[in-house]
Amino acid sequence: MNLRFAAVLLLPCGLAHAEPRLTQSDFGGVGLMQTPTARMAPAGELSVNASRTSPYSRYSVSLQPFEWLEGSFRYTAITNRRYGPESLSGDQSYKDKAVDLKVRLWQETHWAPDVALGFRDVGGTGLFSSEFLVANKRYDDFDFSAGIAWGYIGNRGDFENPLGWADDRFKTRPDGEGTGDVNTNAYFRGRPSLFGGVTYQTPWEPLSLKLEYEGNDYKNEPKDNVIKQDSPINLGAVLKLTDSVDLSAGWERGNTAMFGITLHTNFVSRKAPAKTYDPPAERLPAHAPNTAPDQVNWANVSQRLQKNAGYNVERITQRGSELFVYGEQTNYFHSAKAVGRASRILDNSVNDDIDWFTLVNKRYDLPLEETSVPRETFREVVNNEEPLQTLHRSTEVNAAMPHTETTLYTAARDPFNYGVGLGYKQNIGGPDGLLYQLSADADAEYRFTRNTWWSGMLSANLANNYDHFTYDAPSGLPRVRTDLRKYLTTSDVTMPTFQLSHAEQLDKDLFGMVYGGYLESMFAGVGGEVLFRPTGQRWSVGADLNYVRQREFNQGFGLRDYSTVTGHITGYTDLPFDTQAAVSVGRYLARDWGTTIDLSREFANGVRFGAWATLTTATTAEYGEGSFDKGIYLSIPFDELMSMSTMRRANIVWSPLTRDGGARLNRSYWLHSMTDSRDSDMFYRNFDKITQ
Repeated sequence: MNLRFAAVLLLPCGLAHAEPRLTQSDFGGVGLMQTPTARMAPAGELSVNASRTSPYSRYSVSLQPFEWLEGSFRYTAITNRRYGPESLSGDQSYKDKAVDLKVRLWQETHWAPDVALGFRDVGGTGLFSSEFLVANKRYDDFDFSAGIAWGYIGNRGDFENPLGWADDRFKTRPDGEGTGDVNTNAYFRGRPSLFGGVTYQTPWEPLSLKLEYEGNDYKNEPKDNVIKQDSPINLGAVLKLTDSVDLSAGWERGNTAMFGITLHTNFVSRKAPAKTYDPPAERLPAHAPNTAPDQVNWANVSQRLQKNAGYNVERITQRGSELFVYGEQTNYFHSAKAVGRASRILDNSVNDDIDWFTLVNKRYDLPLEETSVPRETFREVVNNEEPLQTLHRSTEVNAAMPHTETTLYTAARDPFNYGVGLGYKQNIGGPDGLLYQLSADADAEYRFTRNTWWSGMLSANLANNYDHFTYDAPSGLPRVRTDLRKYLTTSDVTMPTFQLSHAEQLDKDLFGMVYGGYLESMFAGVGGEVLFRPTGQRWSVGADLNYVRQREFNQGFGLRDYSTVTGHITGYTDLPFDTQAAVSVGRYLARDWGTTIDLSREFANGVRFGAWATLTTATTAEYGEGSFDKGIYLSIPFDELMSMSTMRRANIVWSPLTRDGGARLNRSYWLHSMTDSRDSDMFYRNFDKITQ
């Protein structure tokens, strides 16, 4: 499993509160111990879980993108089975990767229970694959669950499959040990079993108790494991150590202890840290200054706009009673906050000749959107003389358009900027076990013009255990990704990127970009991208085309022999329930053709949960274990995690395997993300920040 990581802390947030307990099962996902329940965590919940019930050690991540949908990625170590021959993996235990889904079909009412349909191990090898239908009903401090399961959860096979009445094929279940396919041919097949249990919330708020009856008799365990079950009844307890940490313990199978820990947080209900390191917003004066626009010290205003509102000012202009500030936002993730701070600065600087402040946001000189704030209404709202809704109704967000204006100030460009930080890479799931690297990274950018720039990065190894990295996965395709070991171990100092880029607005809603150089750690080349993103629409279409050549393993300036043409046409659209979809069709790095479907949910604060799957012309034999590319990801604005404002994001991606099929170019710049501020939804959903 590849993990691209930026530090996210799940910090304790205080003592427990009296509320219905929703805790994680041994497998991950809301449940009892071995069995799931119909309960769902609140939307926006993230849980990281670890449990041990010999011979299984399970590690999982569960995401709740909607109140009715739960997804989990799980990694299981079967500790009494080896990954392979000693020559391949030493004493590493067998590792299994899986994806689970659970969907609520009916929400609990006074008389009716919660009802959910679930699929365990839908995207892995199928060692623990199962399908289930489960219901929950709460009575005071007791939460009862009961369900029917096929596959692993129902391995006891208590009775004939009722679906066999419709079709004889449902009476038997095919062998579940596959190679990563979505095994739809096995769904709801074989003899099922009943399962259920109860959770009791004790009078002591941090403690809840569990009792379950499971439908697995452990006579058909993966890898021919012989496991003895003395009782189908399991007992457990969960201690809520803090709001973010749960400790669990249990007695399972009548003879085996279970221990577990869950770290969890909710990115919707949690409050972002106070921005104690941000400069305070300027106070509004009792009266507007007497300085006319053509007499203002605009150089000073420009400096204040940069330091306090995050705008790297390009120019300031006037059209009648409207003042325009053209610039690039570099600091505030929430544009409403930046607009409000800039409006305060402008209100402090110019007389009553100006009635409107318009902030024109640009990105690499691409004019994206202009936000116009009525000055008088803004003052009244900040001074608590009018409600925020009055300003919300009168503030306008439009596509940036050319205007006939008088230029008051033009700023000198500061072409060079740089940054330093720590990087972390991790690879897990192969016969080499857990592999990691900690690095010191330095990135820099030089702008020859406002829309032509060079960017690059140097990375120096600080600590790693890649000396254990000996396994190159088999592949029937050109090795565009499975040479990962060589790229990670050849040099302690690498140059992941070194490229030149140029962006243009080609028409009102059409953007273009060309680029060339060392585009990512494994490939160099040249390419171009266009994006049509119409104003006020919830869809866009883009296309990119690239000629690339493989880089030397030391990630210096050298190139290898392999080259290819790769590119995609991508459609983006908004779907119901605040869901976004991106569908790409094209040619991948290994010269296979196919489609990638990406579905995600973005919350009001910018946190995004998503998943993708890629199917290509590569055959199962060519692709190898996993058979197709898939994964889940979490994207979190650092603004939600830090005590200072920033536009950076933490991106965490869980992908079960590194394979060559379906591999895309990992470019640093994409027009769709560069033009995201054209979507005004985020501005209006966080409009209250305009007064901060």
